[in-house]
Amino acid sequence: MLEESTAIAIKTSVDRGFEEQLDFTAELVKFPSTRGAEATAQDFMAGELRQRGYDVDRWRIKVEDIAHLPGFSPVMTSYDNAFNVVGACRADNPGGRSLILNGHIDVVPTGPLDMWDAPPFEPQTKDGWMYGRGAGDMKAGLGEAVFALDALRRIGFRPDADVFVQSVIEEECTGNGALACLQRGYRADAAVIPEPMSDAMIRAQVGVLWFQVKLRGHPVHVSVAGSGANAIEAAFPLMQALHGLEASWNSDERKHPAFAAIDHPINLSVGRIAGGDWPSSVPAWCTFDVRVAVYPGQDLDAARAEIEACLRAAARDNSFLSNSPPEVVYHGFLAEGFHLTGADEAEAVLGKAHSLAYGESLGELACTGTTDARFFGLYADTPALVYGPNSENIHGFNERVELESIRKNTQAIALFIAEWCGLQRR
Repeated sequence: MLEESTAIAIKTSVDRGFEEQLDFTAELVKFPSTRGAEATAQDFMAGELRQRGYDVDRWRIKVEDIAHLPGFSPVMTSYDNAFNVVGACRADNPGGRSLILNGHIDVVPTGPLDMWDAPPFEPQTKDGWMYGRGAGDMKAGLGEAVFALDALRRIGFRPDADVFVQSVIEEECTGNGALACLQRGYRADAAVIPEPMSDAMIRAQVGVLWFQVKLRGHPVHVSVAGSGANAIEAAFPLMQALHGLEASWNSDERKHPAFAAIDHPINLSVGRIAGGDWPSSVPAWCTFDVRVAVYPGQDLDAARAEIEACLRAAARDNSFLSNSPPEVVYHGFLAEGFHLTGADEAEAVLGKAHSLAYGESLGELACTGTTDARFFGLYADTPALVYGPNSENIHGFNERVELESIRKNTQAIALFIAEWCGLQRR
């Protein structure tokens, strides 16, 4: 049981290091760590963890090492520059419970730069918020993991169990970075993932499927367009059919109980489209990329079969597509949903830590996005608590994270570490 004086000292220590923490977070945001460009940000993380005396493991992920594991998502991109970083804060003669603090270094693309109020990789702090791509999702959370441990060290403590700070890649497209940590042998008695969750804990999260739909048309000169087959226009009825499937999955009779109070938990997005080669030629090809959610417990093979049946049925109603059916290619997320159960002890410790930091009870939510929690909960029998600061506009323009939320959330994580792992005098 954590003494009141120790809890106060931990919270005060977080506050003492908070300006340095914000500088650290801003420095992380400066790295444009989109997919394939994470290595320099990972070098920064490795250096910071090494300076703190942790055992640092930086390795290149190899697809052949993880492709056979449950939870693997297929990829079309090179892994030549795909690096994970783990810093191990090891205890002498550990007597407490071990912990993983997991966060992802990758960020999504910015979109048109002229639609941001300020350059997305030049972080700005104003009116109680930090702005920048990745500030909320989730570099502030990575900073919380590092500085929660710093706060304990500043007052002469270290965890009485091994703590692993994981900075992983590909959370935004596959989750294979977190999977590679499991393959590497990193295990613990619990995991905390400080994703931007508005100071609440995720009770359930959807899974995600990514796929491409490929169409082939018949090119002719536009002056005789009627004699050809326009692959771009043929894509539209297929998109409409997929949204019909989305509506079916959102019906009350198909909802997972954890999402019963959410009106539209399953979201399908046509996120990218490309096609054609010349304005005066009827396009001979079109490819569009789709993201769709699935419920916890929903079988992924069955979901894919429904998707393909939906597309086949729509193609049969189109004179061109009936003779040139679409091809479906899966790449990226092949992610199951996750419902947190059986983690009562870890939840109780987090609830107490949150109450001490915020002065109120811990809330929970069902999330219509996905996180890396599924790897720990589904494949490693590890309680996975997703709990992070208040952020806005993640994946959008002018992404931002609330500074006061970072401070309190870091206090809560530091208090959780102290209670869950126990403390040793340094």
